[in-house]
Amino acid sequence: HAVTMTATTVSKPLSGESPPFLPSTNVHSPHRSNTSSPQQQVEVISNAVLVHKFPTPDGKTLQIRNVWAENLEQEMKYIRENVIETHPYVAMDTEFPGVVARPVIAEQYAPDYHYKSLKCNVDILRIIQLGLCFADKDGNFDGAPCWQFNFQFDIKQDMFAQDSIDLLTHSGISFRDHASRGIDPVKFGELLMVSGLVLDDRVKWVSFHSGYDYGYLLKLLTCRDLPDSEKSFFDTLKLYFPTIYDIKYMTSLCDGHFGGLQKLADELNCLRIGTEHQAGSDSLLTMTTYFALAQKKFSHDGEIEDSKYKNELYGYGNNHTVHKSRSHAVASVHHSNSNPLLSSLNNSLSET
Repeated sequence: HAVTMTATTVSKPLSGESPPFLPSTNVHSPHRSNTSSPQQQVEVISNAVLVHKFPTPDGKTLQIRNVWAENLEQEMKYIRENVIETHPYVAMDTEFPGVVARPVIAEQYAPDYHYKSLKCNVDILRIIQLGLCFADKDGNFDGAPCWQFNFQFDIKQDMFAQDSIDLLTHSGISFRDHASRGIDPVKFGELLMVSGLVLDDRVKWVSFHSGYDYGYLLKLLTCRDLPDSEKSFFDTLKLYFPTIYDIKYMTSLCDGHFGGLQKLADELNCLRIGTEHQAGSDSLLTMTTYFALAQKKFSHDGEIEDSKYKNELYGYGNNHTVHKSRSHAVASVHHSNSNPLLSSLNNSLSET
């Protein structure tokens, strides 16, 4: 596992003006070996705390800021006015309540099986957390914080897969706070629409195995169920996110790279900051892993060439990974084992 940096926390509410960026650097570490280190006891930090500060190897500081209903407008304004113009690479990760339904068995070999699985779950479930971090064209954070957006979610009312909630709770997600001070997804969608992060091909969105991630983002932006067909999904995706990079798809073009994000990050000597399975930490690792892989495998004369992987999603659409990943269905995406108590939903939901 990658080494995890220990955090100091700031529990007081953010002031009316967001604090300035603290200096930091790209956290790719050239000194780690390609062999994963033995598993270490990792400090779990709570997303209920507004700001966590992490020391970087060069002695500087990087922030993960938690965003709740009370500071949403302030933080989105700061991103819009101070970040996106100079940091057009946006790495994102979502946390969601698992997978509770799948299409009927007869559809498992249909060309759009993966998309049908994605749609029936995203339509009935609620996003829990979104992590966004920002970098310049060379992969440097240059002091830019990472943001975790924490949405309304009530485990007493909302549907979920139990193993997913157990994992997130163990990882420091405070569901009590999600129920009492979580972000209204409609409000977030409105602010995201005018943030400068979408509808602009100059913004490069970076993710790992991200069909579900984009499904939840489109649901936030449109306030409606996902399109019925996979083609319409991609048309809508292209409208809001004109330039996307899926690291999992990139690895399908490379020899010797398999497994999940953490395994790939270890192989590329990328350092994790924060707690695994919180969207902020995962988005930071996504960013550093993307640039490490792109510079190693997809660069020419020092410039990254994205033509081979731009606007492709692993396991969806018409690319070569659709057949490669079919046997895994949606089980390989995020937290996939559904609650046995919800298994009876599968047929009824997939038939609607």
